[in-house]
Amino acid sequence: MIEFYSSQSTVTDPGDLRRWIDAVPADPSSIREAAARLVFHYWAYGDITGHGISADRIGEINLRYADALLARAAELGPGSPLARRAPAERVVGCCRDHTVIFLAVARHHGIAARARYGFADYLIPGWWLDHMIPEVWDPAEGRWRLVEPEFEEGWTPPGATRPLPLTDVPRDRFLTGARAWRLCRDGRADPERFVVAPGIERPSLRSWPYLVHNVVFDLAAMNKQEMISWDLWGMLDSPHPPGEAAFPLADELAALLEDPALTPERLRAAYDDPALRVPPVIATYAPPDHRRERVTLRPARD
Repeated sequence: MIEFYSSQSTVTDPGDLRRWIDAVPADPSSIREAAARLVFHYWAYGDITGHGISADRIGEINLRYADALLARAAELGPGSPLARRAPAERVVGCCRDHTVIFLAVARHHGIAARARYGFADYLIPGWWLDHMIPEVWDPAEGRWRLVEPEFEEGWTPPGATRPLPLTDVPRDRFLTGARAWRLCRDGRADPERFVVAPGIERPSLRSWPYLVHNVVFDLAAMNKQEMISWDLWGMLDSPHPPGEAAFPLADELAALLEDPALTPERLRAAYDDPALRVPPVIATYAPPDHRRERVTLRPARD
């Protein structure tokens, strides 16, 4: 399992930017800091134009692959990836882009790392917000650590008095899609608090339908398909959000993903379901207009 996550995916392969990211030391703290400094979140700090970023750069949020993200970052600021940057010198993106860059650099150094889709309670108090962060293998302790690459060292969540431990995020602060699903199914968490954003009332982007969404996305990520959050395929690409008919499958997948004895072979077997596997062509609904578009993906690595 560790070896599987030490190699690049099609998404995270840095391509010709390998030399540029060589400047980042091969330790999770430095990699996390570089990932935090290379991306500027497209809505977390208000309108990007208020930070010296032109409105026409919003399309950068659709840079799917690490080589494109890193190339754009190097174009905006050709110095060290670890250098501090003004907002306009960062790629316009979101949590997914911070995560993809972290994975690209970690795997480049042979460090086992993987993406996890789920929900964080430290972004807006009282809510579990849709979020994606990486996990990195800690060989000294023999466990996976959750890492938060969106914020620079010392970041303190809203309403908190202490900084969040960014290289070892507590597992009660970030829930993987599988963990969130099981807690809600067991009645230990309120599904109505799990949302893309509190003000978005669209049924498919909150509660049970979005919990299903993140279980499926987490399965794809565990198979090294690190998708953009507004991508849809298979059982998710439907005019109607997933209903109760999807619950037994979500139960099965969540149990699988939570199993400490999980193997790549079992992951691949579950992922081979046509309703779950990412196909060569997907639908995407990119902001700001969220129009449906079809995207042909690069062939996935076996």
